Amino acid sequence: MLDIKYIRENLGEAINLLNRRGEDFSYLEDVVKKDNYRKQAITKAQELKTEKNELSKEIGKLKQAGEDASDIIAKVKAHGEEIKGLDEKIKTIESEIRDALLRTPNLPHPMTPIGEDEEDNLEISTFREPTTFDFEPKAHDELGEALDILDFERAGKIAGSRFVVYKGLGARLERSLIQFMMDVHADKHGYEEIIPPYIVNGTSMTATGQFPKFKEDAFHIEDDRDFYLNPTAEVPAINLHRDEVIDKDNLPLKYVAFTTAFRQEAGSAGKDTRGILRQHQFNKVELIKFSEPDKSYDALESMLADSEAILKMLEIPYRVVELCTGDLGFSMRKTYDLEVWLPGQNRYREIGSISNAEDYQARRGNIKYRPKKDASLAYVHTLNGSGLAVGRTVIAIMENYQQSDGSIKIPEVLVPYMHVDAIKKG
Repeated sequence: MLDIKYIRENLGEAINLLNRRGEDFSYLEDVVKKDNYRKQAITKAQELKTEKNELSKEIGKLKQAGEDASDIIAKVKAHGEEIKGLDEKIKTIESEIRDALLRTPNLPHPMTPIGEDEEDNLEISTFREPTTFDFEPKAHDELGEALDILDFERAGKIAGSRFVVYKGLGARLERSLIQFMMDVHADKHGYEEIIPPYIVNGTSMTATGQFPKFKEDAFHIEDDRDFYLNPTAEVPAINLHRDEVIDKDNLPLKYVAFTTAFRQEAGSAGKDTRGILRQHQFNKVELIKFSEPDKSYDALESMLADSEAILKMLEIPYRVVELCTGDLGFSMRKTYDLEVWLPGQNRYREIGSISNAEDYQARRGNIKYRPKKDASLAYVHTLNGSGLAVGRTVIAIMENYQQSDGSIKIPEVLVPYMHVDAIKKG
């Protein structure tokens, strides 16, 4: 959530930065007007309360002296009614301001490339040339069905579209990647492993920015406890420290989380309907950091390198792009995407995002630290990154390591996990 004090003092700058996202945020002018009225109403209410207290003392003196206090009593009553009205109005305005701020995305970083959509993202670097073959490469869904390791038909019978059943060495490949990623990030990169709940509450979704803007994308559980299926490990991991003060000596906190994620994909109807690229249910390894503000961009670059390390070890061609303002996530100030080369589509596709939300989520979730002894509490910066999306890594391996006979070679680093060096027919 944006700081209302910042908006009040830098209204034009805030609107200009937010408008780079491609929408009109001039409504913040009304938010500031409401905030000014709120402050005036608070001052007026306080003045009336002070005067009411003084009048109440005067009533006591008059009664003690046996004098008529009816006029002052009437005035005290009028003050009380006016105070009550002001307090109710202040409460209503504060609710309206909070609702507006909860629906307002984070400010893009001033250096974020300005653009409308993914076509305007800025390529930062590449790793390996796109894979080439001396035969016509196949898409992962065709490979998977031919090898009987991906079953879409039975998944459709069990659940519906956008689900899959992993079978045999396909299931082992998914499981091996999860363990490989968790091992690398925990043992080599120093993250603490967690497996959080797969169910989260509405407060947790609001803290990270999923609610209220993207409520239609969440799977709501029909239950009176406000439960939702977790859309990404970012939600439970950030909320580990909601309403907490983190010891400065413990920063940065680094977590690597494995979860199964669930998404409606309500805004993606008709997109990527074949295969496992865009599923309602998918496995994900996520990196989370809580950082001191002046160190968060170094933490972002380090997290990017940690995510890249997985693809380098798997020897999969990829590129890094910086997202433009029109493609930037709701809660994020700066984001890098990792995009792997998929021969079956003859293009790069996103496999993970690495982002810095600065204090946006910390404000929503009330996550603070004390910069130094006797200093006022301050908000931490939160960062999250894919480490990686497991199903999309399966796709990248299947398509880049496919052989002319329809088999799939296993990347060398995964052989100890898979116990085979190839997936073959039969």
